[in-house]
This record gives sequence, structure tokens and C-alpha cells, in this order.
Amino acid sequence: MTQGSVDEVRSERRGNVFSAQCPCRELLDIVASKWSVMVIEALCDAPQRFGALRRRLDGVSPEVLTSTLRRLEDAGLLMRTVYPQVPLRVEYALTDDGRSAVVPLRGIRLWAESHYGMALDVARRNRSLPN
Repeated sequence: MTQGSVDEVRSERRGNVFSAQCPCRELLDIVASKWSVMVIEALCDAPQRFGALRRRLDGVSPEVLTSTLRRLEDAGLLMRTVYPQVPLRVEYALTDDGRSAVVPLRGIRLWAESHYGMALDVARRNRSLPN
């Protein structure tokens, strides 16, 4: 089988995340985390530097943001560009695959925001908010 035909087979197959053997589960795990959802949407309009992302994602620790960015980069959803200057400048931008995730993930965010009362109840039950 040639590389071209392998790529064709890959593009024609569709996953089934309900199957234990499906590799799409790993991708779903990566994109469905709350921080990934927010990073992807934060990068949808323009590349951002680490500090700008950290300010936009209020409450994220540097370690969690670094880990999230690495996972998204490893999955091919964003790219990291290092500019050789002093001080070093690093920007993060969505790839085409990352941009394809913006609309569905935005839908999840909007759903969560539109259920604010429910979110308060859940937060109180989980003791992350005072009564």
C-alpha cells in the first residue's frame, strides 16, 4: 500500500468512541478538558503568548496551562512558534485541525454558561462555592 492510499484510508475511516479500541477516545480526552476548551477558543482569533493566555484563562496555574498547551500541540491542534530574540518570544496558534474544533467546543462553553443556575448548584454541591 502506498502512502497516498494509506492517507486515503485514514481520511475515509470514522471512529467510534464507544469502542474501547478506538483511538478517538484519546483525542476526545484531550479536547474535552475544560482548559483545552478555553485555550482553543482563546486562540481562535489570533496567536497568543503564554502570558496573554494565562491572563485570559483566569485561575489556570502555569503548570496546568503548560501541560494543556503541550497536549494540544502533541495532538496537532496547535503549533508553538519560538522567535529567536531577546527576550525569547513564544506564540501559540491553532492549526487547521484546531480551528475545526472551535465551533463545537464553543457550543459546549455556551451551553455551560447558559446553565448558570445549574452550575451554581453543582459548584455548591462540590463545595467549590460557599452557600
